[in-house]
Amino acid sequence: AARGAGIRVVMITGDYLKTAIAIAHNVNILQPQDDEATAAVDCARLRPDGEYLSNPGMDQLTSSIRVFARAKPEDKLEIVKSLQRQGAVTAMTGDGVNDAPALNQANIGVAMGIQGTEVAKGASDMILTDDNFCSIVAAVEKGRTIYAGIQKFVAFIMSVHIAEVMQIFFCIICGVPVMRTPLQILFLILVTDLPPSIALGMEPGESTILQERPRPKDEPVVLNWMWVSMVMNGAVLSLVIIIVYIIALMYYCDGQVMQEAIMELPDYDSKLMDARTVAFISLVWAENIRAYCSRSFNKPIWHNVFG
Repeated sequence: AARGAGIRVVMITGDYLKTAIAIAHNVNILQPQDDEATAAVDCARLRPDGEYLSNPGMDQLTSSIRVFARAKPEDKLEIVKSLQRQGAVTAMTGDGVNDAPALNQANIGVAMGIQGTEVAKGASDMILTDDNFCSIVAAVEKGRTIYAGIQKFVAFIMSVHIAEVMQIFFCIICGVPVMRTPLQILFLILVTDLPPSIALGMEPGESTILQERPRPKDEPVVLNWMWVSMVMNGAVLSLVIIIVYIIALMYYCDGQVMQEAIMELPDYDSKLMDARTVAFISLVWAENIRAYCSRSFNKPIWHNVFG
């Protein structure tokens, strides 16, 4: 599961090389097709003359090795630093006092909650209460689900707000009566937009979320293609509601759509409110449909519609 999620698992152990290789094969860190001569090394290669390799040499070695045997505490620290120089986000697991420097250096230090020492726990960012590596993978999945929920929330709330601004802007520019009252705008924000936004933020993760590649550390929450999607969705939503509003104005306001002409009609307040109500109800339904569309960025609205 970790390999499918784009996570590279590296084992650093004090055991002898052959023992480490056997363990790595047993837990699938090393695959049957892997070349043991290049995938597993004795940590003595990190310091051939008693001094550690230069940064480029160390980085070249650690970039492909998945098993480090006969490791000293300082070896673990140097390996973590090397991986970080290569731009990797490192999560270090450990349970002993000698693991504390590497746990503290790693981006995410993970200590064992059952067998871990207090020193290791104090140097870590996270503690595994069950000492189970699978819990780390589950945490990664949960983190990706939360992040995807934030993206869905932002995509929905921004697209409908862009649409609402477009609609009011159209009315002002074209001389059409503004299609919503302040009370209706407040209702849209608090009642129509907020509950679907919260639901999207709590949406369960997709079954393929662990198969996605890890995102870069500097990647923004809202990507460029998401901005394009939000503007396009807002434009389509606005176009539909504007058409409905124009038709409602023509029906209730004796064929008039311009504000100056409507103001001259008898009982124009009541007629205008009827047209606004039609546009308002249409927008509420349209935004609920948009909320369902926001549940996934790459699947149709009918996919798992009741899930």
